[in-house]
Order: sequence, then C-alpha cells, then structure tokens
Amino acid sequence: MFTDRVLSGMRPTGRMHIGHYHGALRNWVRLQEEHECLFFVADWHALTTHYETPEDIERSVWDMLIDWLAAGLDPNRATLFIQSRVPEHAELTLLLGMITPVGWLERVPTYKDQQEKLKDRDLATWGFLGYPVMQGADILIYRANMVPVGEDQVSHLELVRELARRFNHIYGREPGFEDKAKAAVKKLGSKKAKRYNELRTAFQEQGDEPSLAAARELLEDTQNLSLGDRERLFGWLEGSRRVILPEPQALLTETPKVPGLDGQKMSKSYGNAILMREDPAEVTRKIRTMQTDPARMRRGDPGNPDICPVWPLHAIYSDAPTRDWVVKGCTSAGIGCLECKQPVIDGILREQAPMHERAQKYLDDPQLLRNIVADGCERARELAEQTMEDVREAMGLKYT
Repeated sequence: MFTDRVLSGMRPTGRMHIGHYHGALRNWVRLQEEHECLFFVADWHALTTHYETPEDIERSVWDMLIDWLAAGLDPNRATLFIQSRVPEHAELTLLLGMITPVGWLERVPTYKDQQEKLKDRDLATWGFLGYPVMQGADILIYRANMVPVGEDQVSHLELVRELARRFNHIYGREPGFEDKAKAAVKKLGSKKAKRYNELRTAFQEQGDEPSLAAARELLEDTQNLSLGDRERLFGWLEGSRRVILPEPQALLTETPKVPGLDGQKMSKSYGNAILMREDPAEVTRKIRTMQTDPARMRRGDPGNPDICPVWPLHAIYSDAPTRDWVVKGCTSAGIGCLECKQPVIDGILREQAPMHERAQKYLDDPQLLRNIVADGCERARELAEQTMEDVREAMGLKYT
C-alpha cells in the first residue's frame, strides 16, 4: 500500500536443497527484478523450536545465505539481512503481543499440529505460542504490501492482517483526523481530489468494492504525498482512522512438488534430499540409486510413471519430448530405469553448475558475505525504525 515492497524469510536450517530452490528461491530471484524486496534469515524463529541447540544456528545462517546468493539473489537488487540484527523486530513483537488475544494464537492450525509432530521437543513455551505475533512483526515493521506464499500458507498471513486491523483500530484514532485528511486531499490536485472523493463516496455509501480498489490505486500512483498524509487518506477511505500498519496481501506463488529420493517430501531430516550445491558425483549416485516404480522388478517389466518418484523430477528438469520418451519407454519397457534417470541427472547438474560458481567466491572469502549482510541489516534497520517511530507515537511511548 505504501510502496511496492515484497518481504519473505526462512528459518536457518543449514544448506538448502533443490526443494527449497524450486519452492521459493527461484521465485525470489524473479521478484527481485520486479519489486523492492527484503529477504531475511529468521534466526529468532529457529529458537521457538530449537532453543536448546543454539550452536547449530550460526553455522546454518551462513550456509543458508551462501545458498541464497548461489541461487541468484543479488544484494544490489534485494536487501538480505538477519532478523536478530534488527532489534526493532523484537520491540514490535512485544508491543503487538500486548494487544493480541491468546485465543487467536491457540486457534492457529499449526500450533497443535506441530506439538503433535514434534513430541520430542518441549513446545509448551511462550515463544512457540507467540510465533505468529513475531511473524506478524517481521512483515508489518517493513510495511510490506506483498508476501509470497503458497495457498497452504494464506491462513497464516490472514492472522497478520487481523493484527494490523486490530492495531489500527485501537491506535489509529488521531486528533483532528478528518481535518487533516481533508487537507491531504487538496494536496492531490483538483482532478485527483475530485476523483478520490467520488470513489470514497461510492464505497462508503454503496459498498462498491471496485471503487475502493480504484481509490487505493490512485493513492499508490501519487508520488507527492508525505507518508503521514498517505496513511490518512488510505484510512479515510474506509472510516475515520489512520492506517499505521498496512495489511499485507498474499502474493500467491506456484510451488512445484519436489519429491525426495524415497518419494516423500524432500527434507534433510528424512535423509532424502539433494542439496543445491551437491557434489556432481553425489548427485549422480543419489539419482541412480533412487527407488522407482516397484512393479519394475526386472528390465523387461513395464512401468507406470505416475507412481514413480522419479517422474515428478522429469516434470521439473526434462522438456516435453524427453517426457514423452520417458512415458513411452517406461510403459512399454523400452527403456530401463537407469536410462530414464539420466536426463534428470543431466538437468540437475546443468542447474547447479552456476550455483557452484556463484558460491565459490563467498567460500573463498567469507568476509564478502559478512559485508553484504552488514549492509542489508543497516538498510533494514532504517526502514524498521521509521515504522517504530510511528508505532511508539501511536501507543503513547514517544516521550518529549
């Protein structure tokens, strides 16, 4: 709403695998060419479930950042930073926690689900319960208007939107708001001011949603407004409150399913992953020994690609003629499983070659990576502090 800004982050789990690349990183590389992007390492989030093994986090942070750069993220186009290096995240988490109903957190679908799945860990902590509040702070502190998510994550973002609405409802009451909003309208210029008022009236009197969308677009295209006036005009569209924390929108992204070597979801914890910077010989070994259609016990047995774990990899790494060749050869037993796997091996190695090349300079000189992160953290703190100035003032914490 305030600017065309994308934000996303990942917990530091160490080196990334090809599932991470196709599920998120490839999309991040595309987004950095189209929008202002901030991507962060969520190291505080890692403590919500792994607080007893902090020694693993630092190593995982740097390994993951190298993989991000290897994937093609460009620090000249995107801001890369570490969550804990921007302490304003913790401040906003605390302040949002003051107004967040406990019932909202207990109803988050993953709350009980993760407790069931991770019974070996003590998750009866405030940190785990309050995870969604910190997630909300991560997004709202940068006033990001787009968050790339898959369809299964939209519900998580809706809670962030509810937190923003609640905060704005409680703290967006500004003395003299209407007079200030009317003065801001005049700054639009006569033509835009008339259009804004028409669209606002159409929405407030008739509930016309397209008019609301058109008015927001008009404001987004207006460059000569101060941040405060822009907030007021966005808020005045729907009521009489200033928008301090804008509601982020879901940027739905395709996340192709990348199976592990055993057909399950790819995960290092399952021991079925191919790392983004895997040694080429190891890639070859892993794919060649990967299980296939159990019906193909012998070379002459026909198979069914639809139930073979290798087939989804062909969907990612092979072109249409190769996939046609696989289907025909597998179902007729015209090709063996090792023949079928070779195009996948070739495709993965082609994809990973530039990743190895990009990563090597950071492996040779780790200080290059530290400098990139230091610059990113400085940029992130500048943006975060701008938001916190407004939040503190709205909550009566800006003393003079």
